[in-house]
Amino acid sequence: MARARKVELAEALALGPDWRHACYALLHAPDPGILFGRLPLRYAILMQMRFDGRLGFPGGFVDSQDSSLEDGLNRGLLEQLGEAAAAFRVERPDYRSSHTGSGPHVVAHFYAKSLTLEQLSAVEASATRAKDHGLEVLGLVRVPLYTLRDGVGGLPTFLENCFIGAAREQLLDTLQDLGVVEAGAFSRLQTSARQ
Repeated sequence: MARARKVELAEALALGPDWRHACYALLHAPDPGILFGRLPLRYAILMQMRFDGRLGFPGGFVDSQDSSLEDGLNRGLLEQLGEAAAAFRVERPDYRSSHTGSGPHVVAHFYAKSLTLEQLSAVEASATRAKDHGLEVLGLVRVPLYTLRDGVGGLPTFLENCFIGAAREQLLDTLQDLGVVEAGAFSRLQTSARQ
């Protein structure tokens, strides 16, 4: 597979009619929960197990009937996450990055959408009734945003999974932007993610 290359949105939109556009969204919500009475959860972040066994974010290809990238993304979220995805809308201000290289003439656009914990929990509950559940999407997973006392369990172990395209890097960038991962820990996680 070709290495993903980050491109500006304007450049991505000007690539021409031979290119297909796909859009994906990281959904997150503040989470005040405490695991085992000592590990603060801070955020709930959703990823999905894809049909190919890799972790990624919900979304998909933009079709010719979609009037914008965001329309295509919101349609894809409804198909993959079910009726609870109709309670919010991902818009252009949620846009974060674009990458080429996920396939021949494919550009992937990435968004991050802040929800309430109630909205995110509703998405998890409705996902098993979504059109694409069991087909394109095998299930949702919350990203563990802590490190266990052994220094390995939690997020470091999660990052050893197989991710599609630039999903691992997009996750790490968003964690840093949210302030979930400090700069020093971020550098170590990026290094381990590349190995």
